[in-house]
Amino acid sequence: MEKFERKLAWEALKGHERDKVFGFVEEYKDFLDKAKTEREVVDYVVEAAVKNGFKSIGEAERLEPGDRVYMVYKDKMVILAVIGRRGEEQGIRLVASHGDAPRLDPKPIPVMEDPDANVSLLQTGWYGAVVRYQWVNIPLALHGVVVLKDGRKVDVRIGEDGGPVLLIPDLLPHLSRKRLQDRKARQAVKGEELKIVLSNIPLEEEKEKFKAAVLKMLKDKYGISEEDLLSADLEVVPALKAMDVGLDGSMVAGYGQDDRVSVFTSLRAILDVDMPEYTCLMWVVDKEEIGSETNTSAQSLFLHDFLTRIISLRRGEFREDYLRRCFVNSKAISADVDTVIHPMHKDLYDKANAGRMGCGIIVSKVGSMAGKYRGAEAHAEYMAWIRRILDENNVPWQPGLLVSKADEELGGGGTIAVFIARLGMDVVDAGCGVMGMHSPYELTSKVDVYSCYLAYRTFYTAEE
Repeated sequence: MEKFERKLAWEALKGHERDKVFGFVEEYKDFLDKAKTEREVVDYVVEAAVKNGFKSIGEAERLEPGDRVYMVYKDKMVILAVIGRRGEEQGIRLVASHGDAPRLDPKPIPVMEDPDANVSLLQTGWYGAVVRYQWVNIPLALHGVVVLKDGRKVDVRIGEDGGPVLLIPDLLPHLSRKRLQDRKARQAVKGEELKIVLSNIPLEEEKEKFKAAVLKMLKDKYGISEEDLLSADLEVVPALKAMDVGLDGSMVAGYGQDDRVSVFTSLRAILDVDMPEYTCLMWVVDKEEIGSETNTSAQSLFLHDFLTRIISLRRGEFREDYLRRCFVNSKAISADVDTVIHPMHKDLYDKANAGRMGCGIIVSKVGSMAGKYRGAEAHAEYMAWIRRILDENNVPWQPGLLVSKADEELGGGGTIAVFIARLGMDVVDAGCGVMGMHSPYELTSKVDVYSCYLAYRTFYTAEE
């Protein structure tokens, strides 16, 4: 009797040299170090696209099969397209991921001082599902932009490349026993305790000596005032480099692999596409970690606008029915990460249905909360097609479920698949397995990262 059995991807990829996998991930680690915010992700994608023959869609007068175009919105969302032989009304191939990641965000007026402690502090809140105690006593950096009243943008990048880092100091164990004994683990560090130490040298003859010193440094180095911080997109991220993990170097640790592993692998996949049968799109959205709200999220009309332009540039006109048929005839992947069995917490997983590190890309028929709430589910016909193209092209893959045990208390999560499905597209969740998801230093297997690239490349070029 034939039964399903997961295969180790290292063994399944016998035809590929191991150093090819390791070399691919070296480039991936460089990406993780350079792209720690949504804006930096978009900058990286656009730079790579331009180097590989993509042009802004605003420069195009007409589009032909094989043409390569891109479009950016608000510097936080980007989409690439390689035009196919068939018209878009016959369907497209879309791989969509998100460029945002859990982090700390400075408050609108963030700089304060504590004269009792003789320091200045940066007040923060958190973005996305952050486990707060994980952000204490690790090196932090401040990335982003400040926009002045005249519209000029000032880039800020503090705490990287060997310069001074920022820090949220923990409380010493000698004093913390009584304070922490009644706190639950998730409350070990409260939100208002996420204050970052900024400076210790006072500015003489000022009322708030330590805060004044920080504001002077910002003015001298960046030309920005405290009021300018009201019009800023600043993010506190780990000042940690992506590094190899394990005695065999088979894994990689880094910040923001949820979901930048999907961004990088889908980018590399579409760069390989030359003359596809169907128009291929790679879409990176913002705000997935907080429910996909705002005009740079998957719920925006950005995709509609982009496809409207493509159809108009190919046909010389736009018809609404072309766009509607495009959506209902299209195939899509919601490229987002999934969980893998944690060796110290195996009791939380249904071992038969949970993903495992090193077994390839995880394909999830259902991506939702417990009870299949607030999520999407791929139709059986589409799952069969995905299985076939991956198997025929020897792509290591495995099934998985973010909620692998049927308990409401175990939570779960969704992806942007639900918003893609609303358009009428067939969509499935498929992404890399991550251990320690949403932590400042997530862990993946290098062969799983490479398998994602192979899967997305296969999806773009596979026949019906």
